[in-house]
Amino acid sequence: MAAQRLFNVRRQFVDGVTAPVIKDLLNDLLADGVLNERERDSVLEERRARADQAECLIDMVRKKGDEASQKLIDHLKTRDSKLHPVLFPSADQEAAAAELQFPNLK
Repeated sequence: MAAQRLFNVRRQFVDGVTAPVIKDLLNDLLADGVLNERERDSVLEERRARADQAECLIDMVRKKGDEASQKLIDHLKTRDSKLHPVLFPSADQEAAAAELQFPNLK
């Protein structure tokens, strides 16, 4: 499920994540054992553009499955408190948005 969640927000992640956050996420995932040093270095050294690094990171982690994908989602929450809720709104935020969109459906 988490891998599918990442797939669903791939474009927004690529558009919204900053280079410093990408580096932090890579280091977090390295520390967790999700990525190895070669994979981390590949993202940073073989791809110069920030968007290319973001695409590589999200695709690499997503292909490792739900557990790895959930770790990326969790680290994003601590590393970028503005982007995370845009990509992964909580149930409360979704309910509030639905209420704003359809206020007469209570």
